[in-house]
Amino acid sequence: MTHRQIMEALSGLLLGMFVAILSSTIVANALPQIVSDLGGGQSSYTWVVAASLLTMTASTPLWGKLADLFSKKVLIQTAIVIFVLASASAGLAQNTGMLIASRAVQGIGMGGISALTQTVIAAMISPRERGRYTGYIGASFAVAMVSGPLLGGVITDTSWLGWRWCFYVGIPFAVIALLLLQQTLHLPLVKRRVKIDWAGAFLVAAAASLLLIWVTFAGDKYAWLSWESYAMVGGSLLLTLLFILVEAKASEPIIPLRLFRNRTITLTSLASMFVGIAMFGATVYLSQYFQLARGESPTMAGVMTIPMIVGMFLSTTLSGLIISRTGKWKIWLCSGGVLLTAGLGLLGTMRHDTEYWHLAVFMAGVGVGVGMMMQNLVLATQNQVESTDLGAASSSVNFFRSLGGAVGVSVLGAVLAHRISDYVNDGLDKLGVEHGGPTGGAGSDIPDLAKLPAPIRDVIESAYGHGIGDIYLYAAPVALLGLLLVLFVKEVPLRTTSGIDQTTAAGGDDAAAAYLRQDGSHGADGAAGHAGFGGPTAYPPGYTGAGDGGHMGQHAAPAAGEPDPNEPLAASRHSVLGTVRNAEGRGVPRAAVTLISLSGRQLGRSVARTDGRYGMDTPGPGSYVLIAAADGHQPQATTVTVGEEPLSHDVLLSATSGLAGRVRSSGDGQPVRSAMVVVTDERGEVLATGRTGERGEFAFDELVTGTFTLAVNAPGYRPMARPVEIEGQGITRIEVDLAAGARVQGVIRAGVDASPLPDARVTLVDAAGNVVGTATTGEDGAYGFTDLDAGDYSIIASGYPPVATALNVEGAGPDSHDIELHHPDE
Repeated sequence: MTHRQIMEALSGLLLGMFVAILSSTIVANALPQIVSDLGGGQSSYTWVVAASLLTMTASTPLWGKLADLFSKKVLIQTAIVIFVLASASAGLAQNTGMLIASRAVQGIGMGGISALTQTVIAAMISPRERGRYTGYIGASFAVAMVSGPLLGGVITDTSWLGWRWCFYVGIPFAVIALLLLQQTLHLPLVKRRVKIDWAGAFLVAAAASLLLIWVTFAGDKYAWLSWESYAMVGGSLLLTLLFILVEAKASEPIIPLRLFRNRTITLTSLASMFVGIAMFGATVYLSQYFQLARGESPTMAGVMTIPMIVGMFLSTTLSGLIISRTGKWKIWLCSGGVLLTAGLGLLGTMRHDTEYWHLAVFMAGVGVGVGMMMQNLVLATQNQVESTDLGAASSSVNFFRSLGGAVGVSVLGAVLAHRISDYVNDGLDKLGVEHGGPTGGAGSDIPDLAKLPAPIRDVIESAYGHGIGDIYLYAAPVALLGLLLVLFVKEVPLRTTSGIDQTTAAGGDDAAAAYLRQDGSHGADGAAGHAGFGGPTAYPPGYTGAGDGGHMGQHAAPAAGEPDPNEPLAASRHSVLGTVRNAEGRGVPRAAVTLISLSGRQLGRSVARTDGRYGMDTPGPGSYVLIAAADGHQPQATTVTVGEEPLSHDVLLSATSGLAGRVRSSGDGQPVRSAMVVVTDERGEVLATGRTGERGEFAFDELVTGTFTLAVNAPGYRPMARPVEIEGQGITRIEVDLAAGARVQGVIRAGVDASPLPDARVTLVDAAGNVVGTATTGEDGAYGFTDLDAGDYSIIASGYPPVATALNVEGAGPDSHDIELHHPDE
């Protein structure tokens, strides 16, 4: 897909994600007032957040599996509709029970939007290029994160609107997102027999729900060490074991257990869970801190969280762009883990009267850390799987992150409720206020600070400031565990093929069918197509096609023998003619070109000539898929629309890993012809050799990625060796400058007859008196020094009484600097 097509498709995806994030964050600063108006307590506050995280956790793997089996476009539109309906229901809530139920349904839609957005992007864009586009995701994420709390605060503080409009305001954006997705999102549709693992979906939801219910009510409704706790924890473990057994036997498991045989996927999934605990569990209570510990309005509470959101936006965007350019991603995960752990630890020191600029710095550190880790953990996982598992792998990471978030919100919420209760009791005792025992707990009401007397208000603010600060001390070690897991992840070079490319290259009828667009249009290259083309193909009289059962194999071998250069490229006027070219624009000889119908049937096959030209007859006017493949190149498939005249269509093939460049003279920049170029590995083994052409050019194809040594040698030049790093895709290009190397050679003669003198010692000294080299003459009396810089030298010859001569070397140097030696009396 072209950059324009990707950006058009991303527009609907990003707006859909924006709606989900906006509708989620817009209530963050309104929740204290919402829960208070509906008569809820701290446990209700926790469950309003945890309910959506729980259902998002349980539904994410199901959405991911459905994405591998059904139309991704229809699924993401369905997720947005569910989310919007649930948002409207939440706005109509009359009690906390209805609000929590609506938020639970809302989480199902959120799970679909988050999982499917990642899956669709993975299908369209290669991992190496994905960082560039995740920057756009980070931008929309940051805008929603910044504008959501601010907009929610303004709506809540506006008397004629009220908090219910926090749920209604995203509906118009959702309608626009649906229309954009309908018009711009065109993905391959692979039709497969579908079998959904409903048992697995039920078991994973039940196990997670039972665990969260236990965490929420333990210590309030019943003791932590009680028969209820043992029953719930044991039941959750039993359900988890049943889930693993079901997944091991399911033909289409919700979470394919085989994925976790891959060490990277296992480590990134666990790290995502710990990041989710730290991220959701800690940040969700910031609005409570600013409103209940510092007495700020909902609007100001949103303004005060901006440093964290800006840090998240900048780190997500910049890390994505740099990863696309360098291909290095682990350093960002490790750095993010360090910043997230440090930021949470520092936030653990905050109190209700902590200087705000301190909090701003701490929140910025958390935001930068989350931005570096969140998207890149998904990227590292997607880079490990084939296109058929992209949905399941992406949703698995999101599943563990959401599970960690749900657990974190519930656990830290329960801890917070009891810490606040203890601090309130201590504060009231110091004031001498009789309160009749515990005044708080998991079910205590959210206080309205404006109605409290000043001394009591100070106690409440101090309790919330200290209690919320404490939960960050619990979150920091969890983030540290995520960092330790990331350290053990092995960095694997990012792939340069997208999910669509992998599906295309897989071959066979299923891969051919993948070019059917969901809306009936065709062509990843943007070629105009006939949306209604299909049905039985009308063959012209006398046409003999390839018949059924053809496959568009990635490595289709050319037919034996060279094509006849005198034979016409095609005979029919309904033909496709063109040239298969490489990145340099030169023709690719003997490239295999295959023509298939939109239903996946092979219609013809051709082998490009030595100059890369090819020709292909078609059954008649219509749309077809043209596939070109050649050794050392990535296969390329495009949709072509043939009319009443021959269609001219060139195909560009990208080479696999290779090394190319030019060798020039460092003095005048002229190309060096016939220079010997050698590539060796770290052990010194020669991998490739060749000589430069007339323009000093050289090229080596099909080299593996890594660091190698390039050595260049040419007559009249000083040899050169340098390390080169070959990337995982395409041609790595370098320029090599050779310094001119002069030479001095001649014959040492002696005696009356001036005959050649063997075994004479010759020493070359530069103008500074340094010995440049020594030589001993052979039987012919010859000596020589090569690879010299221009300048003044002295040559000392001995064997007879020594003789020193001065010498000026320029250009190539003298070839016949003979020296005669003799005794004084001769």
